[in-house]
Amino acid sequence: MADGNREALNKDLAGRIVDTARIRAGKTWAELAEAIDKPLVWTTAALLGKHPLTAEDASAIGKALDLDDDVVESLQLQPYRLADQELATDPTIYRFHEALGVYGPALKALIHEEFGDGIMSAINFKVDFDRREDPDGDRVVITLDGKFLDYRW
Repeated sequence: MADGNREALNKDLAGRIVDTARIRAGKTWAELAEAIDKPLVWTTAALLGKHPLTAEDASAIGKALDLDDDVVESLQLQPYRLADQELATDPTIYRFHEALGVYGPALKALIHEEFGDGIMSAINFKVDFDRREDPDGDRVVITLDGKFLDYRW
């Protein structure tokens, strides 16, 4: 079969290959984000298959991790962004579901009170991650920064 007729590598598989190559190369997600001058969380999500990279960025990651061309190609493809019920069983991801289950209604009420009828965009969106030292144990700090989109009738 000619190369032009073959199916592209699945983005989830490509993400697992990238993660394995990253570990074998001794690189951190932060180093890869710096290599393409993109935000840390966005880059990590992209390299795990949730966003497309430009050809230039995919090539830079390919060189940094010595990836095959099929992986570099896959990094450039538009992903499917589906809810994965199996993923929700991972303890860390489950805690995000739990936190939103407890605090989601309160955050929704506060958004409506402060901004009016609308939603926080997850498309026009930034997310940041940090570690904060605390005498009671280090804290995970996650900042969700979405544009407010008002409902227009």
